[in-house]
Amino acid sequence: MRSTLNENQVHVDAAKSIKEFHPHCIREVEEAIKNHEWVIVGMRQNPVVAGARKYLTTKNTPFHYIENGGYFSKWKERLAIKLWSGWPTFPQVFHKGVLIGGF
Repeated sequence: MRSTLNENQVHVDAAKSIKEFHPHCIREVEEAIKNHEWVIVGMRQNPVVAGARKYLTTKNTPFHYIENGGYFSKWKERLAIKLWSGWPTFPQVFHKGVLIGGF
């Protein structure tokens, strides 16, 4: 895992801002990975996301898809998910609750 700041190195006000940065997006992903074997988190207009969805579809593998905007919308929501997962790009593919990466 990549290195992150220790909790005691984050000012209390900064920690509050982090906690309040689009928590509904994080909860949505957490609930999805609890309730579905396969989850893809992505964005509209991204061909790599479309490729991941197509791959699982052609394998007759059911999956839950969460879409957060496109290139010109919801970038903060996507950033919150990236910060939470530690994965820098989309799609983010989860299998049985484990992030396996992109596509």
